[in-house]
Amino acid sequence: MTWSCRGRVQIGGLLLSLLGWVCSCVTTVLPQWKTLNLELNEMETWLMGLWEACVSQEEVGTVCKAFESFLSLPQELQVSRILMVASHGLGLLGLLLSSCGSECFQFHRIRRLLKRQLCLLGGSLEALASATTLFPVSWVAYATIQDFWDDSLPEIVPRWEFGDALYLGWAAGIFLALGGLFLIFSAFLEKEDLHSSWMTDPATPASCAPPVESDGSLHLTPRHMNLLI
Repeated sequence: MTWSCRGRVQIGGLLLSLLGWVCSCVTTVLPQWKTLNLELNEMETWLMGLWEACVSQEEVGTVCKAFESFLSLPQELQVSRILMVASHGLGLLGLLLSSCGSECFQFHRIRRLLKRQLCLLGGSLEALASATTLFPVSWVAYATIQDFWDDSLPEIVPRWEFGDALYLGWAAGIFLALGGLFLIFSAFLEKEDLHSSWMTDPATPASCAPPVESDGSLHLTPRHMNLLI
């Protein structure tokens, strides 16, 4: 199957959106949003995520405990929970709508204008999912920086640092944003593809065919012999 320029952009947008959505789901589940290393015991590392806190030891392994109360969490973690879950719903809905509006989904009852609108809506949802992913990740990172450089705390007090989940969350937001932009851009390539397909279509009807230029000479058409006058 030969893909048009619009179809290739749509496939790229769908793949980027799917990759960003998967990375966003993994980011939400991982407990490595914040890490804490104790100088007194270097073999022990504390981890904090949106749903649980963990202690990692080389000999024992990793032991996790879920947070008992949502209201006991810091404000940035409370908002991050809500926004990350909302990001998953928006990203999944955007993927479904964009898939229905892509060229690879052929259904005779879906008109071309409706498929273009589905791509626009799906791309907008992916861009919104990117915003709801980048905002909580960046907020947690900002709060971590504020606590790390807090002069009111003694220097001997351990400080939380960035975890690997934050970097994965930033990557997920970028993938979702690029996927959404590709899907939105593909909706505006429809007119160009229609024009190019009309110019290259060999089965153009005679009423749409360009007129043949005449050199001004007169050509006589022979009359059939058995035609009665």
